[in-house]
Amino acid sequence: MDLGIAGKWALVCGASKGLGRGCAEALAAEGVNVLMVARGAEALAAAAAEIRAGRANGTGGEVQFVAADITTPEGRAAVFAQRQDFDIVVTNAGGPPPGAFRDWDRDAWIKAIDANMLTPIELIKATIDGMLARGFGRIVNITSSAVKAPIDILGLSNGARSGLTGFIAGLARNPEIAAKGVTINNLLPGKFDTDRLKGTMASAAQKMGKPIEDIRAVQQAQIPAQRFGTPAEFGAICAFLCSQQAGYLTGQNILPDGGAYPGTY
Repeated sequence: MDLGIAGKWALVCGASKGLGRGCAEALAAEGVNVLMVARGAEALAAAAAEIRAGRANGTGGEVQFVAADITTPEGRAAVFAQRQDFDIVVTNAGGPPPGAFRDWDRDAWIKAIDANMLTPIELIKATIDGMLARGFGRIVNITSSAVKAPIDILGLSNGARSGLTGFIAGLARNPEIAAKGVTINNLLPGKFDTDRLKGTMASAAQKMGKPIEDIRAVQQAQIPAQRFGTPAEFGAICAFLCSQQAGYLTGQNILPDGGAYPGTY
């Protein structure tokens, strides 16, 4: 299927690895020009080079990168100094650390809200008017399945990402946006085979005194698909949400989790 987005410009955050990289790869494969952003300059440069080299027959759009912390005003300024207009924006920031709610002070909450709620809002504010003027725009926010099924030790993430979800629910349905060819959707990943998942499994293994292989097997068994997702298939979902064909899909929370969420709705 031709997604009809070749030649568009996309900003992809957290793009050096994991789910963000999966999105950058999928968009680049569709001929989209991609500006990749992440904090680690070395890993980001390597990822951009690999995506350039991996495009089929060397075709596709440009792949650029900016090493910056997108959750800071300075980082966003560095990105928009390189390019101001984007047709596609994929927001993505690492989740706050797990813990117990009694241990989180105001600074911890503000940091979580800054990264996982206010940063996506700032990126939308900076890009949506250009999308509206051109009559096409796709905004995809990578949040978490914890928005749908909260995880007790991830209270900072539950709270901050749920705040973003509520904001998007209203914004995406504003006729001044929805009727102008601009869609806004959220992707709520379940357990995907990324460095972050491996890190949480390693912590659990150390805490429980068990081999990490045992932790992995138990977690996979809890998923109806009996496996973790891959960044490549996550990226494919993201690319479809950014396609011309997805123009009638907005304000939705898409939950790729291998069937782990047990609810009907």
